[in-house]
Amino acid sequence: MARELSPRDIEVLKKVAPECAGLECAGSKAPYKSILPPLSNHFAKSEEDFRNRISALDDDDLDYLLSLIKTGEESLGCVPPHYMTVFLEFIGEKVGEQSAKMIMDIYMKWHECEIDFS
Repeated sequence: MARELSPRDIEVLKKVAPECAGLECAGSKAPYKSILPPLSNHFAKSEEDFRNRISALDDDDLDYLLSLIKTGEESLGCVPPHYMTVFLEFIGEKVGEQSAKMIMDIYMKWHECEIDFS
């Protein structure tokens, strides 16, 4: 679901990507409409870097992000599988395996970008 980033979204994005100067994709010039896709595709340099970045989220930020995912407001379709695996492990550790499974089900259901799962 396309949306405009709210002030809270921007706060969370800046927490995980403090170097984020603008709110649009450098390549397409389209405005960011989610938090995790730009983090995984534009800012994180590796799985370890991605993990370190999402570890900056406090419990309230993580709950907020998970609520956006559950309502369909936060897109997961463009998050590469290797970063999604890291995110799911993080959710499993912080919130529980049941939440991680629910997010994985959402990820598998909505493929907004062409992703090669091989």
